[in-house]
Amino acid sequence: MIPFSSVLIVSAVLFAMGLVGVLTRRSALVIFMSVELMLNAATLVFVGASRALGTMDGQLFAFFVMTVAAAEAAVGLAIVIALFRRRRTTDMDHVSLLKW
Repeated sequence: MIPFSSVLIVSAVLFAMGLVGVLTRRSALVIFMSVELMLNAATLVFVGASRALGTMDGQLFAFFVMTVAAAEAAVGLAIVIALFRRRRTTDMDHVSLLKW
């Protein structure tokens, strides 16, 4: 059995990678993938805690996180496609939502 501390370390590394991606990248697609990576890190913690505590609660929360991630993927990709059609770029420096 994998110790819970190892699960926390892997999850923290994944979350940190996602956070660095959100803060440093310019492309909307890369930012979107980084947010997904952060959601997966949270899901890993839920499943690891569920296994460590011997309950199914964490796995239930992980299912809800996966549902939210699927909805976010649908809405996020629709926004990225609309942005690309309108501006011909996915670079976030060239996008301002307050001016058309």
